[in-house]
Amino acid sequence: MSSFLGFDPLLVGGLKWTPIVLVLVKVVVVFAVGLVGTMFMVWFERKVIARLQNRLGPNKAGPFGLLQTLADGMKLIFKEDFLPDRADRFVYRLAPFLAFVPAFLVWSVIPLGGDFSGGKDGTVELFGHVTRLQLADPPVGILLVLALSSVAVYGIMLAGWASGSKYPLLGSVRASAQMVSYEAALGLSVAAVLLTAGTLTTSGIVDAQNRFVDWSIVATAFVPFVIFVIAATAELNRPPFDLVEAEQELVGGFNTEYSAFSFALFFLAEFMNTITMSGIIVTLFLGGPQGLFDIPIIPGAIEGTIWFLAKLFVFLYVFVWFRATLPRLRYDQLMDLGWKLLIPASLGWFLLLAGLRVVRDEDWDFWQTLLAGGAGVVVLAVCGALMLLAVNVSRRNREQEDLA
Repeated sequence: MSSFLGFDPLLVGGLKWTPIVLVLVKVVVVFAVGLVGTMFMVWFERKVIARLQNRLGPNKAGPFGLLQTLADGMKLIFKEDFLPDRADRFVYRLAPFLAFVPAFLVWSVIPLGGDFSGGKDGTVELFGHVTRLQLADPPVGILLVLALSSVAVYGIMLAGWASGSKYPLLGSVRASAQMVSYEAALGLSVAAVLLTAGTLTTSGIVDAQNRFVDWSIVATAFVPFVIFVIAATAELNRPPFDLVEAEQELVGGFNTEYSAFSFALFFLAEFMNTITMSGIIVTLFLGGPQGLFDIPIIPGAIEGTIWFLAKLFVFLYVFVWFRATLPRLRYDQLMDLGWKLLIPASLGWFLLLAGLRVVRDEDWDFWQTLLAGGAGVVVLAVCGALMLLAVNVSRRNREQEDLA
């Protein structure tokens, strides 16, 4: 069988070794896309914010300032690194890699393209093998994404603790609290998508969205989509949730004691995580490489990649837009938003979707079920209002006692 690249699979000793070649090619492509994408994201963010603030941004190094990121990276690599006297040497050196590596590993399960033209299943032929344009497609791919997103906070936490300084430690403690607050809402919004799609694989989630024709999936995923975007912004420590690096209180946050290459890894991890989270959003909620319509003059596999990149750029711009326009929250507002709004909303929506799924599977009468569910919601709302009233009365009594 001739391959997509135009030659037959190679044989060594009568055994096909093209699967190894295929995996190596995918690894190189994912690694190159990650590095180049990070460099582009740094330039893109600086340029867009400059335009939004009526400035020029990078415009000297290379055409349109494209080489400015490369110049900054080279400067950081060749700067002298140092180790604080009171730092834990091993953990101090390890922390930047714990923040940087998970951002790359997530890309291994994100579909980067595929042939969806004419209702195809997204597979292409490479080196004589039918495969998807993603490095791996494990049965629990989305759980791997959640696990890696949780590991990244260890880099921030250990960086603050290992520095042997108070301000980085406070920044890392904030990161841990922020992570716990928003990881629950993020996980519940993902659970709603999994309930609708019925699979844990990223390729299965993309296929379940069915080229945006199944509007029931689009409608039921809207609330989880909004919650996921807000929670993801907090997970990325980006404005308006960048309390971990609040210069006013923490002198730069967890990376205060880092410089040179170690600081460059944290810097790259921040922007790499932004691209990675945008890719996850596109995969979970916007069909990944699936397009709104077919482009006849472009091959199907390339068309899928074009659609994926177009959707990715939209969310990259959204994150930059957030940074340029929204003021930083207070820490109590950050906690209130996570615990009092996002988590109850995501949990309530998940229970609603689960109830609708049970009604559909058991073939219950829809209107009777809706009436019973509405009555239950009213009872819960009344109980919640009474509890809130009791809390407010108790607070007022304590305030009056303190004034007395």
